[in-house]
Amino acid sequence: MRKPHYAWNVLAITFLVLLTSAAIRATPGVLIVPLEQEFGWSRATISFAISINLLLYGLIGPFAAGFVNRYGPRRVMAVSAFLIGLGALATITMRHPWQLIALWGVVVGTGTGIIAIVLGATVVQRWFHLHRGLALGLLTASSATGQLLFLPLLAHVVVSSGWRWAVIIVAVVALVVAPIAFFVMRDRPQDKGLKPLGLPDMESVPAPATGNPFVAAISALREASNSRQFWILAGSFFVCGASTNGLVGTHLIPACMDHGIPEVQAAGLLAVMGLFDLVGTTGSGWLSDRFDNRLLLLMYYGLRGLALLYLPYGFASEVHGLSIFAVFYGLDWIATVPPTVALARQSFGAEKAGLVFGWIMAAHQVGAALATTVAGLIRSMEGSYDHAFIIAGVLCMMSAVGVLFAGNVRRGPLPCAQGV
Repeated sequence: MRKPHYAWNVLAITFLVLLTSAAIRATPGVLIVPLEQEFGWSRATISFAISINLLLYGLIGPFAAGFVNRYGPRRVMAVSAFLIGLGALATITMRHPWQLIALWGVVVGTGTGIIAIVLGATVVQRWFHLHRGLALGLLTASSATGQLLFLPLLAHVVVSSGWRWAVIIVAVVALVVAPIAFFVMRDRPQDKGLKPLGLPDMESVPAPATGNPFVAAISALREASNSRQFWILAGSFFVCGASTNGLVGTHLIPACMDHGIPEVQAAGLLAVMGLFDLVGTTGSGWLSDRFDNRLLLLMYYGLRGLALLYLPYGFASEVHGLSIFAVFYGLDWIATVPPTVALARQSFGAEKAGLVFGWIMAAHQVGAALATTVAGLIRSMEGSYDHAFIIAGVLCMMSAVGVLFAGNVRRGPLPCAQGV
């Protein structure tokens, strides 16, 4: 019996690391109300700390891609997971808002920024010649799976034992994952005497990057910023971040509690969304190998916009209305990632795709950070999130049209190697 290619082992380890990072990034959703009640901090103040985390998560991405190219994913994953675990664990001692900003905002934000989907895109590029879209779809779906596995548990722990125990759980998980990544992960197929999965024998493996990671990141931005394609993809991903991590990922649970829905039940809705996104994003990776990625993005942003415009009315019918929202919104929560990466690869080439996507992802998290802060301010001023959901829905509908102008891409079926 033929032994499976080690690329699948690498994919599994990367999935585990990204899943852990995603679970920690989702944790603030169940902490907002407990922190508000214990310390008397305003929702706008707590949202600001979370926005710093989201902002760093994005801005570090391009430089993280450079570090991964220079030092390899194995070391980067292990060090970052260790940093996340220590930063999260230290938050149980905080007493002032600046400590929340410094620890969860800066330290955890830096660690999760390094362990981001940009890292996943780089790993897929190194280890897969075939099935790139499918592999990237699976790694992207790890974010949804992180919520699926952890949020209901964390919400239950918060209710039964307090928010500190929830933080301890995610911190310990990160600290356990760090050595697993270090000892099992491999940087390149050559480390195992292999070639990327599906690479023909007559084709050579690209040489590893050796340049300064900061210079590489800035050079990629300088080159990409001259392209209309880059600004359209970055603009649409800005809206993607604003409407997912920034708004729904951070504020849906507090919004549900505003309408009398218990925290554990609200976390269950996010878990349902995560389950459907696991299906939707993996399917999106498969589709991105075969169809015009602009049309895929048109469909994803359009459906997301309709779901967000419906959400304020969904609260009126409580569980049934929210269940409908969770299914339709969940199916394309982060399904936008595989077609966006594929368009970046087609436009800027395989060697630059990881770095360029890092900057596109930075725009995603700028949108997430801004939406987190603005939604918190809207809630503090109006006592409701309704206008925040409506604004996000309108922006998604605009992005659905904008992605059609992303440039000329090949129509019809694409070979499997086209996805990142």
